[in-house]
Amino acid sequence: MKKAAKKVRVVLADDHYVVRSGIRALLATMPQLEIVGEAATGRELIEVVARTEPGLVITDLSMPDLDGMRAIAELRAQHPTLKILAISMYDTPDFVQGALRNGANGYVMKDATPTELGFAVESVLSGESYLSPRVSGQLVQSLRGDRGGDIPLTDRQREVLVMIARGFSTKEIAFELGLSPKTVEVHRARLMERLGISDVAGLTLYAVRKRLVDPENPH
Repeated sequence: MKKAAKKVRVVLADDHYVVRSGIRALLATMPQLEIVGEAATGRELIEVVARTEPGLVITDLSMPDLDGMRAIAELRAQHPTLKILAISMYDTPDFVQGALRNGANGYVMKDATPTELGFAVESVLSGESYLSPRVSGQLVQSLRGDRGGDIPLTDRQREVLVMIARGFSTKEIAFELGLSPKTVEVHRARLMERLGISDVAGLTLYAVRKRLVDPENPH
């Protein structure tokens, strides 16, 4: 009698239950997979993976507590052989590059078809990388220097980014913009998450690279 193939254990992470339910339903059509855990925050994802020891993690990048970018980096450091597939609504190059740089094996869009998601999962599990076609196109544009690779920021996010790059402290930014320090910290965290950047030095470099500030005359 032929022995049944061992299933790949999977953990899903997304802070929206409805999204997790949709992904779970799609994965349920793949008999080689077994969902062994779910998480709604980055920190919870780290804990669930440690407890369930999956072979594959499918995670969103925008989550509370610990964003997906940093969660991926921690998972990669703690579980070197773990396969990680990032799933996101953002297709901009800096976001994609941030996920890959932190250790993701693939990047798929949330509006992917069931067929594409299945192909992405199979590719990652077989040791290959996978990028959604739209993501690949954006990366090519970015490498060619097209403006289409820029990540759209709100006016407030741009203001905060410029002031961070100019060396203003959180309290100084709050005073200048009429915001609370806590609100400034939220804007900074969202900028890091959106741009796939993990520190203030990286934000400053990004602002200089995008010519939002003059490195020779930052003030």
